[in-house]
Amino acid sequence: MLHLLYILAFTILACIAVANLIRNLVMFSFMDRERNYPATPSANRNYRSGRKSVPHPELLDSDGNIIKEPLLVMRSINVEDARQQLDAIYEASPGQKSENHEK
Repeated sequence: MLHLLYILAFTILACIAVANLIRNLVMFSFMDRERNYPATPSANRNYRSGRKSVPHPELLDSDGNIIKEPLLVMRSINVEDARQQLDAIYEASPGQKSENHEK
């Protein structure tokens, strides 16, 4: 008997939750139709916050101007060139020079 009561209670709660979900979806869809948006998305952000948007500091150069060029450019090299460059960096390190002279 107690199991049936639990099943009945959870069924009622599930129906209330689904009805609430449907009611909220309908309400938000009607509110969205009535709302007038500005022409650009950035203008929408500025309108809501009431202030001018500021770019991220990594997008600015040392003078404070916005960088227009790509931030990351990757060059394709083969494995041997990469290995030679890594070996050159390793051999140029301060600890490596003293070990080479000892050998």
